[in-house]
Amino acid sequence: MATLAPKAERTGSDGAAQQRSLFAVPSMHCAGCIGKIERGLKDVDGIAAARVNFSAKQVVIDHDRSLNDHDLQQVIARIGFAAEPLTDLATDMDGEESRKLLRALAVAGFAAMNVMLLSVSIWSGAGGATRQLFHWLSALIAIPAIAYSGQTFFLSAWTALRHGRTNMDVPISIGVLLTTGMSLFETVSGGHNAWFDGAIMLLFFLLAGRWLDAAMRSKARDGVTALLKQTAPGALVVGANGATQWVKAAMLQPGDIILVATGERLAADGKVVAGSGAVDNAFLTGESAPQPVSLDEMVHAGALNMGDPITVRVTAAGAQTLIADISRMMDAASQNKSRYVRIADRAARLYAPAVHTLAALAFAGWWLAGAGVHQALLIATAVLLITCPCALGLAVPASQIVACGALMRRGVLVRDGSALERLSEATIAIFDKTGTLTLGRPDVSGLELLAPRDRAIVRALAGASRHPLSIAIHRALQEEDLPPVSLNDVTEMPGMGINATADGKPVSLCRPTEVPAHFASASEYRGPDGQSILLGFEDRLRPDAFEAVAQVKALGLKAMVASGDRPQALQPVAKAVDLPATGGMLPQEKLALIQQLQDSGEKVLMVGDGLNDGPALAAGHVSMAPSSASDVSQLTADAVFMGDGLMPVPAAIGTARRTMAVIRQNFALAVGYNVLAVPLAIAGLVTPLIAAIAMSLSSLIVVGNALRLRSTAK
Repeated sequence: MATLAPKAERTGSDGAAQQRSLFAVPSMHCAGCIGKIERGLKDVDGIAAARVNFSAKQVVIDHDRSLNDHDLQQVIARIGFAAEPLTDLATDMDGEESRKLLRALAVAGFAAMNVMLLSVSIWSGAGGATRQLFHWLSALIAIPAIAYSGQTFFLSAWTALRHGRTNMDVPISIGVLLTTGMSLFETVSGGHNAWFDGAIMLLFFLLAGRWLDAAMRSKARDGVTALLKQTAPGALVVGANGATQWVKAAMLQPGDIILVATGERLAADGKVVAGSGAVDNAFLTGESAPQPVSLDEMVHAGALNMGDPITVRVTAAGAQTLIADISRMMDAASQNKSRYVRIADRAARLYAPAVHTLAALAFAGWWLAGAGVHQALLIATAVLLITCPCALGLAVPASQIVACGALMRRGVLVRDGSALERLSEATIAIFDKTGTLTLGRPDVSGLELLAPRDRAIVRALAGASRHPLSIAIHRALQEEDLPPVSLNDVTEMPGMGINATADGKPVSLCRPTEVPAHFASASEYRGPDGQSILLGFEDRLRPDAFEAVAQVKALGLKAMVASGDRPQALQPVAKAVDLPATGGMLPQEKLALIQQLQDSGEKVLMVGDGLNDGPALAAGHVSMAPSSASDVSQLTADAVFMGDGLMPVPAAIGTARRTMAVIRQNFALAVGYNVLAVPLAIAGLVTPLIAAIAMSLSSLIVVGNALRLRSTAK
């Protein structure tokens, strides 16, 4: 995870200065945890607001400056959760949690397989000394595995109980420990039954569901990290005596004079004070063509200098830069998704007390009926095991992982399983233009009007420039069998074109005075004989763009285009796909549009590819990006689709809706299982082993139902 401006100054409603602090709280596991943390923090004097980001397992606290990180950490600890303050350094707490769960899952799975092999022999009729030996071998395998693999549940349950609360891990831990303890007692006393297999299987299925959830959530904030990597790590600062010194970006101050070489990214925002050139502002505007800059023009951190070296006076650095603002918008927007937690977690407040009550009533009822403590305890343990929420816990992640696999075969990579829920709810789709509705690869026309010698000159001129349009021209001509051309006196004026001499005569590729409306952009070739040929560039639509948009509409979604491109270049594309469009939009304007739509009750699907689309992708109810998108867009989007086609977008929507239908079926199966199984357990008709097997079978039924989704995205 990357964190941004963890302690930002702001002014409260009473005019007093406040701070905003960010904490990681990795022990949050359910919706009940969210409520406990938010309510507990808001009751503390000096804390104005607290908001939990469940997907990132973080809490943002607005507080008076009289409270420091240590104070807040202690407050969260008193509520019952371990917390760590987050700094500007990137951390990987979600990734570490996923790896820890995977290790525990592997240990539980290995132990379960071996214990089950021993149990098969016992079930087959082994008795006497052989049965006792197998019980002891099962104990030697299962007890260490349970102690290691169950830590996630045991520590969470202990923390909850120590602070006077409960969660889903409490009945799980009690059931596992009771089953293990009673199995060990039976083994030591020479009893006929032991249920080590049930306890370890229980942990295996529970860990499987929790790992699936954690593995997908660990990627939730990668987009912010990728965006921050766009900035340079530092810059050459010019001192008063003219000497230069390399300074880290975090140490730059407003007023510093920095040198930005050709091909270097800016480390801070500022104004050009010397030189002129061209910068690639794709992360801000989405335009791939470099934009010319000259004296007194603003340039921003993260922009790539494509022209001559420039000198810049810093106006904003570090957390105050525009790219940091965009990152904060992405971070804040992503927190709006925290309310879309797993449906299973929404039942957390009711599950634990209900299970405890049922088990306690079963124990008390049988004990009072004269069954004895041992028999009553067995029945209570069976109730705890048979009501274990394995099927409930797997209902969502199992369906999500199968659907994600099916979509992957269709070329759609889903980064966050919960995105399927949000994708199924989408009511309006907003498409970016360049690289989304179009391929993002400009095709040049007009070369056919040139004679072979002029084509060779154009190829040589284009090969001497790094401008995207020159690259497109060179790509179009590089396979042709043209004679080499020697250019002399080559000069490139950033944003204006490239000039040279060929055969002693001036030649150039330059920006025309006017770009025809039907071209996205254009370049003018001026040959040695004074002829002038206009080379036009068009960004072709994706081959199935019209059909894909039509299917999105057929699924009941409204649709529109929102782009940072010029309206003249945007309108032909919008007309081709029959969508209303708005052009010339900055990132904050796209973000405002999405927020306005969502305030009016719409669920926005944002489909974009540029660095400038990062905040919009994060703010949307759900988002998708093509594989050709920038790293930031791919990491921010909930799903990435491969290839040149746009049909994966409606395919993903359809699959998401079918996935939600299967999830609802899974919950019905899980609830139905409990309705049938719990009375049997309370009636004493179920042993702990049968309870564990029944619980496992209910989980397998849920997984089997989820596997039907494998064919839905074909």
